[in-house]
Amino acid sequence: MRPRRLAVRLAALAALTALAVATVGAQGKEEDRLRECATVMKEILDIPDGIPKDLLDKAECVIVFPSVKKVAMGVGASYGRGAITCRTGDNLDGPWSAPALFALEGASIGAQLGGEATDYVLLVMNDRGARSVLGSKVKLGADASAAAGPKGRTAGASTDIVMNAEMLTYSRARGLFAGVSLEGSTLREDGEANKSVYGREISARDIVKAGVDVPAAAKPMIDLLNQRSPKNLSQHK
Repeated sequence: MRPRRLAVRLAALAALTALAVATVGAQGKEEDRLRECATVMKEILDIPDGIPKDLLDKAECVIVFPSVKKVAMGVGASYGRGAITCRTGDNLDGPWSAPALFALEGASIGAQLGGEATDYVLLVMNDRGARSVLGSKVKLGADASAAAGPKGRTAGASTDIVMNAEMLTYSRARGLFAGVSLEGSTLREDGEANKSVYGREISARDIVKAGVDVPAAAKPMIDLLNQRSPKNLSQHK
């Protein structure tokens, strides 16, 4: 084989190897994110006066963003990466779905409780909220109504805030847990991350609606939600 041809083939092989390593690395990073989501969800659900169970039982989707941090992109700018899972079935009354990777961006997040890193949990409370968040980039407070979620053993579910909000939002930083306003922040699907986890181009809607198998790294979070809130107890279900 001529030296030039050999050099070309070796260069191509090196490029393919580098691409494979990068792909595996990206997949591993996103799988770590899914495991972190499970840890955050479990710790928050174990808080005695945390998210009221009656609200979780009425939620149609749950979004988790672990360790959201400020970034040097302007005053207070923040960026978080997490995952969304929704109840399956035409009426959103089945088991929790495989998760889609999501991003949270905004100027008001990241230091709500004075912490350098903040965990967020968002409950999507109705069909309209689920359609909005799975349909496109959503600005909280404009495209979808959002409110600081009540905490405690019961929700006071008859209050106007709970009845009218499409999403209820919570944060935890430095051990402090509270409902928090995320108005002005945006939610969007993380297409590259979903491709890394599922091995193909796939939308967040298709992940949660099409019966995609739950990845191994996501099973702890999905199993936890199926254990803690196996049924949708919304009045219209």
